[in-house]
Amino acid sequence: MPTALDPRPLTGEPLALDLLNTRWMKEGVVQDLLRDVDGLAVWLDANGLDHAADEAMLRHLRQARDALRKAVDGEDVAAVDAVLGHGRIRATLTPDGPGELPEFGDPSWAPAWLAARSYLELLSTAPDRIRGCAHESCILHFFDTSRNGTRRWCSMAACGNRAKASRHYARSKES
Repeated sequence: MPTALDPRPLTGEPLALDLLNTRWMKEGVVQDLLRDVDGLAVWLDANGLDHAADEAMLRHLRQARDALRKAVDGEDVAAVDAVLGHGRIRATLTPDGPGELPEFGDPSWAPAWLAARSYLELLSTAPDRIRGCAHESCILHFFDTSRNGTRRWCSMAACGNRAKASRHYARSKES
C-alpha cells in the first residue's frame, strides 16, 4: 500500500531537523505529522527509513523530537543524550574499507536514535547554521547551506515572501 503524500511545507532537511519539522503552522494552527502511526509512516518513507511504523516507534520519535527541540532552543541536552543511550555505533571492516553500523537493543528506537545522531553530526559540522525560521509565526527549522550563511527563512517562497509583503504593506500604509 503506498504511503500518503507528505503534507509538510518544508522537507529534505537533515534528519534531525526534518523530525523537528513534523510540527508546523498552518493558518495559525499547529499541525503534527506524528499525531498517528499513518503520519509516522509518511515521515519514515520521506526519509528513506525502511522500518515498519508502530506505536512504540511513534512514542520514541515524539520523545526524540521533544529532546531535539529543547537542545536546538538551548534549554537541555540531557534529553538528546537519553535518546542516544538506546543505540550505539559498532565499528566494522567491509570489503570497501572501514565502516560503522548502528545497533539497537530495541529496534523501535532506530529512527529516533538516527535523528539524534544526525543532530550530533550537524553540531560537529556547523552548529551556527542550525536555524529556526525568522518569520514570527513559523516554527520550522533548517540547516543553512547558503554560501554566505545568511539564510533567514525556511522558504523564500513562503515565509520570506510573507515578510516582504508585510513590510511593503506597512510602508504603503505609512504613506
